[in-house]
Amino acid sequence: MKVIWNNQLVEREDVKIDMEDRGYQFADGLYEVIRAYNGILFTAEQHVERLFTGAKKIDLILPFTREELIYLLNELIKENSIETGNIYLQITRGVSSPRNHTYPKIEFTSPVFTASTTVVPRNLETMKDGIKVITLPDMRWLHCDIKSISLLGNIMAKHEAHKKGKDEAILYRDEAVTECSASNVSIIKNKILYTHPDGNLILSGITKTVLLKVARQRGIIVKEETFTLKDLKEADEVFASSTTMEAMPVVEIDDKPVGDGKRGPVVKLLQELYVNEVELTCGSII
Repeated sequence: MKVIWNNQLVEREDVKIDMEDRGYQFADGLYEVIRAYNGILFTAEQHVERLFTGAKKIDLILPFTREELIYLLNELIKENSIETGNIYLQITRGVSSPRNHTYPKIEFTSPVFTASTTVVPRNLETMKDGIKVITLPDMRWLHCDIKSISLLGNIMAKHEAHKKGKDEAILYRDEAVTECSASNVSIIKNKILYTHPDGNLILSGITKTVLLKVARQRGIIVKEETFTLKDLKEADEVFASSTTMEAMPVVEIDDKPVGDGKRGPVVKLLQELYVNEVELTCGSII
């Protein structure tokens, strides 16, 4: 299996990362996950743009242009013959010694870039049956808009859900719902779609953005505004969204059903609209 290491395609076992890499020592880095359908990357430009935006926020100068990065990612997809799957890319600030919290001067370090692929089929059964979730206080930091490799708060929430036999955790701050541990969350009430506005408290989801676009195109009223934990539990429909999950129905929250406990009609429609959007770029996936 080939991977990207800096600007080269190499065998995975040939990659060597220094123990004093700031990604390892400080989680000083960024990542993205991009989905491929029929061997074609979907929304690659949007993911790469988010990477560049995040890099600017943490004063990280990326060692490639947007076009060079997309070319490399496409080469990796082709090399590994990925049809339906994910490409994970990560960049750290690089090696800095002796260890120091302060960003090192640019001339004293070089970013380390890696990317790998995995075959991940669409989970059509779960997309129909939905997932079960718990709710937890959002204890993460206040820069959730940066897609940082520092994900300890997220994985603690996800692990808590799995300990209880559930699939995800929906997070809230002072009764205001933010997002899930590894996805965005939206609700449907009286056929109106509500989702938390972009800002520092959530990640601006690429999949969420696509879903909001196709929803508006179909005439669904979309309100990007904060909703409460009470609103969440009284919603007609709830769904999570992410690169891999697409639009995923939430059918149970804290052991209580959402609506009738089944995927609702609006979420089903959004799933179909999302597939249509994917097929415009990647061809038929049905």
